[in-house]
Amino acid sequence: MTTTLVTGANKGLGFETARRLLAAGHTVYVGSRDAARGRRAAGQLGARARCVQLDITDDASVAAAVSAIEDDGGLDVLVNNAGIEARGGNGTVVPAAEVTADTMREVFETNVFGTVRVMHAFLPLLQRSAAPVVVNVSSGLASLTHAAEPDHPSAAYPGLAYPASKAVINMLTVRYAKAFPAMRINAVEPGFTRTDLTGNTGVQTVEQGAEIIVRMARLGPDGPTGGYVDAQGPLPW
Repeated sequence: MTTTLVTGANKGLGFETARRLLAAGHTVYVGSRDAARGRRAAGQLGARARCVQLDITDDASVAAAVSAIEDDGGLDVLVNNAGIEARGGNGTVVPAAEVTADTMREVFETNVFGTVRVMHAFLPLLQRSAAPVVVNVSSGLASLTHAAEPDHPSAAYPGLAYPASKAVINMLTVRYAKAFPAMRINAVEPGFTRTDLTGNTGVQTVEQGAEIIVRMARLGPDGPTGGYVDAQGPLPW
């Protein structure tokens, strides 16, 4: 039985990823910062869904989640899905010209430092697995190649904090993959999906967005590692 943790799994892409992996036979821990929302989500997902309270910005919360999952038998797959975007009071993305150090710090605390905190804490459990897999949910906005192309849609994106944080996630993916060659560690671009993160303005459903996350979460020991991909294949860094 494959055991999987999905962070930020009480809604959106995380919830759909958990649902699909449960259907594929995984036991899934629904990581949720809000325990009550996590319990509701796990209840909707079914018997093999287990709620674990997990605030990736908090050391004690992450340590407690590690202990709970270790006591239940360990972990095979980690999906680092939890993330935030910098939005102003009117709900729109904070443009680059208005981004402050505090704005960057807030986004990086979750998207970057939270991901590192979770990775570091769960590495001992993953290393005990016969087929450990890590999926880092990145973004097409993380591609420096596309951001530098004037005619590419990414170039028109006004924000700074979120794309920068996901570019760091890509580098983390490459470095972790080199450091742990026995693991399959990849970054994925789900696409512009209708979720709370995008203000429900995406062009595709969560079912469509979760497809690449689920595919990479189900890699075998001979699967690719250190990549940055979407549903169509590799993306330029």
